[in-house]
Amino acid sequence: MAQWTSAVGAAQLARQLQAQQQRPAAPGSRRPPTYRALADGIRLLVLEGRVAVAARLPAERELALALAVSRTTVAAAYEALRAEGFLESRRGAGSWTAVPAGNPLPARGLEPLPPEALGAMIDLGCASLPAPEPWLTRAVQGALEELPPYAHTHGDYPAGLPALRQMIADRYTADGIPTMPEQIMVTTGAMGAIDAICHLFAGRGERIAVESPSYANILQLMREAGARLVPVAMEEGLGGWDLNRWRQVLRDAAPRLGYVVADFHNPTGALADEERRRALVDAARSAGTVLVVDETMRELRLGEDVEMPRPVCAFDPAGSTVLTVGSASKAFWAGMRIGWVRAAPDVIRSLVAARAYADMGTPVLEQLALNWLMRTGGWQEAVRLRREQARENRDALVTAVRRELPDWEFSVPDGGLTLWVRTGGLSGSRLAVAGEGVGVRVPSGPRFGVDGAFEGYVRLPFTVGGPVADEAAQRLAQAARLVGAGGGAGVEAPRTFVA
Repeated sequence: MAQWTSAVGAAQLARQLQAQQQRPAAPGSRRPPTYRALADGIRLLVLEGRVAVAARLPAERELALALAVSRTTVAAAYEALRAEGFLESRRGAGSWTAVPAGNPLPARGLEPLPPEALGAMIDLGCASLPAPEPWLTRAVQGALEELPPYAHTHGDYPAGLPALRQMIADRYTADGIPTMPEQIMVTTGAMGAIDAICHLFAGRGERIAVESPSYANILQLMREAGARLVPVAMEEGLGGWDLNRWRQVLRDAAPRLGYVVADFHNPTGALADEERRRALVDAARSAGTVLVVDETMRELRLGEDVEMPRPVCAFDPAGSTVLTVGSASKAFWAGMRIGWVRAAPDVIRSLVAARAYADMGTPVLEQLALNWLMRTGGWQEAVRLRREQARENRDALVTAVRRELPDWEFSVPDGGLTLWVRTGGLSGSRLAVAGEGVGVRVPSGPRFGVDGAFEGYVRLPFTVGGPVADEAAQRLAQAARLVGAGGGAGVEAPRTFVA
């Protein structure tokens, strides 16, 4: 019986390997043999989680053709990986990826570190902040006082508590977008909302247009749902959407869905203006594409003089082209796990009906807590605290990175929680591996792209400030020196393979 659980094609693996940025050799040094560079490149993809553990690799002949190298080169690379514990093989079953005994399994997304690991490791992988107290405690206390009537029911509310649906609808209406509670479904976080939308609208093999770069966990969710991702390049810096590219992709690829983050884009921090929002909605409507608009960062305006454009759904008030996803996770606390979808009533009914075969509904107590916050004004106060903390962290991190890593390039966004950083020619994947060894966890750029794009980037969230931000930048600088010297911490940084 085969030991592999998925497979990676020769063309896909070749693209990922060729996207790994070539690091110039040090003066007087010799380049490694081609088989060694190939083995190191595959090992790095496994360590980064971009090739899954237990994924069947292409046959030697297939990969040799895709890379335009000899079969002997591929065979030698596979043999080196087997010797190091990163590959297992069986006659008749092929070869599949593995990790050596004692190595942790790589994460496919950006899962937060467990709390007990935070003392030794600075976690820059998860763009989430601690709860803005005392508002979490007050909200839970308020929810407990309101819980008894609900405790006498079955507790299943597939569309969400009526009071919270009404509250969220009223907030859209107050923003100038008339909304009925029938247009709202409460979900288990934004991920739950987008997962439900993907299963309803995009079956296996359907195309989904995504920004490039985009949010890593959503990209992985869509891959695992069987979607075919069509990347649409963003403009440089904080430029945001390239409308000409979006029109071309919508026209030529005819994707079923398009996923965008209009407000303080994750990871770049870009804020789309109203002209771009209107134009993208018009282009999607003409192409028959449904836009999924992620508004989870919308509340995190960090500049006092930043004028916020209207939500994207303002240009499709009926909700037939634009499905809006919101969440309390970024603006309040990730542990609350409350999200929502705003769409046309018939879309909401379909999502609710499909939910009966998934999670049934969102926990009642957390919904009551969020409703309490929004009803009493606690939400506004908590968001104000969140903005202050994120602003202070952003400024501290920007100062520290510019001091410790002056060759790294980035634009400072007016909101959100992330910096998108060009790493001065260093491999983001190697920085991530070396960073783990020196006590800083940072996600590499390719996690935010499709098929190995953005090797020369990392994402840095505004989750640490003060002395911790200084220490994080110093550890990143140490990781950068290791990568620049061709080494790593704990794991030798693999050399780049270029066919």
